[in-house]
Amino acid sequence: MERRYPDPAVRVLDPRFNALRVGMASVECLYQGARWSEGPVWFGDSRTLVWSDIPNNRMLRWDEETGEVRTFRKPSNNANGNTRDREGRLVTCEHLTRRVTRTEYDGSVTVLADQYNGKPLNSPNDVIVKSDGSIWFSDPTFGIDGFYEGERKEPELTPAVYRVDGKSGEITMMVDTLIGPNGLAFSPDESVIYIVDSRASPRKILAFDMSSDGLKLTNQREVIDAGQGTPDGFRVDVHGNLWCGWGMGSDELDGVRIFTPQGEAIGHIALPERCANVCFGGRYRNRLFMAASHGLYSLYVNTQGVIGG
Repeated sequence: MERRYPDPAVRVLDPRFNALRVGMASVECLYQGARWSEGPVWFGDSRTLVWSDIPNNRMLRWDEETGEVRTFRKPSNNANGNTRDREGRLVTCEHLTRRVTRTEYDGSVTVLADQYNGKPLNSPNDVIVKSDGSIWFSDPTFGIDGFYEGERKEPELTPAVYRVDGKSGEITMMVDTLIGPNGLAFSPDESVIYIVDSRASPRKILAFDMSSDGLKLTNQREVIDAGQGTPDGFRVDVHGNLWCGWGMGSDELDGVRIFTPQGEAIGHIALPERCANVCFGGRYRNRLFMAASHGLYSLYVNTQGVIGG
């Protein structure tokens, strides 16, 4: 990685990105040795980052104080996406068991969703939690398409995005119009949900308006046409910008691409490998963590991730 300031890996595609950069910050490689890194989630109370290494069937934990990386959970049931609920508990998507779970403070695991209308889910992929406590997750077939990230199975449900009520636990299918629903994120005021359709050609990021009670999505529209890029997981900052895992095997694409809420590309963080997912962390939520193929990277930025991201 480059050691110069400003880091040439942090590329300005539009002058508006300058306000989001820290000139004296560079991309840092925190770890190498995963098979496919995904689902980073920050734990401020322990100053650690947990992420998934899906094919290795494990979750890893990086310690901010020591820089050490240790196994957090193995086996992980081919865990993929992770987040924390509004009580700080870990919420995880598992490919192998085809379920969404919550890890309680005593270490026990609660199953939040593993079926819909009596049929098993496909392979829950990414997950976010709304301020009302509801859990939203995408359920494509990626984990049951083969034996690399789970076990091959025939799908019984159409790929969809679901909502789990934070109080009753009721599961509602919110949208099933995407070929391969993947990454999810809310706008800062939660009036919009963004969803990656990673089986569309080209791949797209769509937006839906949220009803005031949070129970209905309307006005589906395309915000970003990814072209040759591969949007996967992403997070939103307090200004509404989208920080998207990106790549497809070239120096111009691999890394993280940053878009305005209107879908205009304004910046790019170049990495030596494709980035699958990101999260904001650190004391001020101004450190971007990037789970990229075999590694974990970070970059301090001049903005903050929205609460919950």
